[in-house]
Amino acid sequence: MEIVYVYLKKRSEFGKQCNFSDRPADLNIDIPPNPELAAQYVERNPVDMGIQCSVSMSEHEANTERFEMETRGVNHVEGGWPKDVNSLELEQTIRFRKKVEKDENYINAIVQLGSIMEHCIKQNNAIDIYQEYFNDEEEVEVTDEASSAKTINVFRDPQEIKRTATHLSWHPDGNRKLAVAYSCLDFQRAPAGMSHESYIWDLENPNRPEMALKPSSPLVTLEYNPKDSHVILGGCYNGQIACWDTRKGSLVAELSTIEFSHRDPVYGSIWLQSKTGTECFSASTDGQVMWWDIRKISEPTEVVILDITKKEQLENALGAISLEFESTLPTKFMVGTEQGIVISCNRKAKTSAEKIVCTFSGHHGPIYALQRNPFYPKNFLTVGDWTARIWSEDSRESSIMWTKYHMAHLTDGAWSPVRPAVFFTTKTDGTLDIWDFVFKQSDPALSLKVCDEALYCLRVQDNGCLIACGSQQGTTTLLEVSSGLSTVQRNEKNIAFSQKKQSLEMDEEVEEDNTGEEEGGDEEKSA
Repeated sequence: MEIVYVYLKKRSEFGKQCNFSDRPADLNIDIPPNPELAAQYVERNPVDMGIQCSVSMSEHEANTERFEMETRGVNHVEGGWPKDVNSLELEQTIRFRKKVEKDENYINAIVQLGSIMEHCIKQNNAIDIYQEYFNDEEEVEVTDEASSAKTINVFRDPQEIKRTATHLSWHPDGNRKLAVAYSCLDFQRAPAGMSHESYIWDLENPNRPEMALKPSSPLVTLEYNPKDSHVILGGCYNGQIACWDTRKGSLVAELSTIEFSHRDPVYGSIWLQSKTGTECFSASTDGQVMWWDIRKISEPTEVVILDITKKEQLENALGAISLEFESTLPTKFMVGTEQGIVISCNRKAKTSAEKIVCTFSGHHGPIYALQRNPFYPKNFLTVGDWTARIWSEDSRESSIMWTKYHMAHLTDGAWSPVRPAVFFTTKTDGTLDIWDFVFKQSDPALSLKVCDEALYCLRVQDNGCLIACGSQQGTTTLLEVSSGLSTVQRNEKNIAFSQKKQSLEMDEEVEEDNTGEEEGGDEEKSA
């Protein structure tokens, strides 16, 4: 049934009725032009006026035809010779050329073609405004601009149950991708239904990961193979070593057996510089360092027990948290332990007891980061408890340089790959500190609040411009630092080396003073 509403109104309520009629136009007022007012006006010539080529709309877009370029080759074959002239005979070709050059049509054709060729040659000789003229010049000193960093992208864990981003690895070819390992490091506190997947992100697409890695246990570490960018090495929470080939998909390609794997989570995994590109080694808090070959990854090829008493007893071994390997020192490797001790090892020692060369002690807790300086391999950086320390293999008694004690714990650190005096640290208050000890030793050159939760890992791109930081809630923030922090300054290497030398000399003087006091005390006792 259709419902109809009818509204009624009396004619008297509409007001007075209007009656229209036709009549001629009436002139109400006539203002004639005044010549005196014309003298007060100034003519503007020319007149600038802005016009729009299209209708003004709240939102509009224009599609232009894309200019496409393509390269084509031209195969030039000598021709144009008459039938009675053999082009292979030099005398006949010379005689024919002289005959043609005397023809008037030939001269006119050359003059016309000459102007066309001259135009093309002038185009080729035009100045290239994008050409770099001073590539071979030395790097000039960076201007005194303030150090800064800006956020480029943010990659968030797509899972509903958030996990900690525990490790980062840059793609070796062009650093276009970033592999992130996700896991929960709280012992037996992982929430039910937590995903085990880790992801590979494309830097230009932060909305969703490019590829998911599906291990049997959450990944603690993840490393790209520097020789084969399709192969990725992963250390699992249950102690297994896993290997992926991205060309074959998300499932694990190779996996170590549980009985021959680590007993604790794998906190460190590094590829070795070998001819085959298939060798790697790993470390765990169970006190073992294992060497692997991914072609037969079922069991390790070699095992070193981190027992500094050199009795090779697993119950006395120190738990490993971080690993360091420098390709220029192929027989050496270093391990950062839970007890705050750095162990320097020699893999090629004849006996297992001789593989532990020396130790460096200076932290009050686990050493979360350990890395050699890329310019001075004898110097290395350690990050643990509330400080970051710089050590030298020439001075085993103490570190040669260290930061002040912070209010928040330090969680990770790394050297700049382009500047020998710059390194980066992350803290549990969500702050990224950038240190430049040539410029300032007591405070960081730049302290940046990245997020509200704790930062757990960082990785610096090979060109030193981009830094990736992983947080407790699985958020990976990509930062770009200013040119002053990613460009080598003049004489920076010499200044860094001289400061290292001064620190070593000061340490030696302190040691001599201490020994002198001890000798003086002994003489007093004997007297």
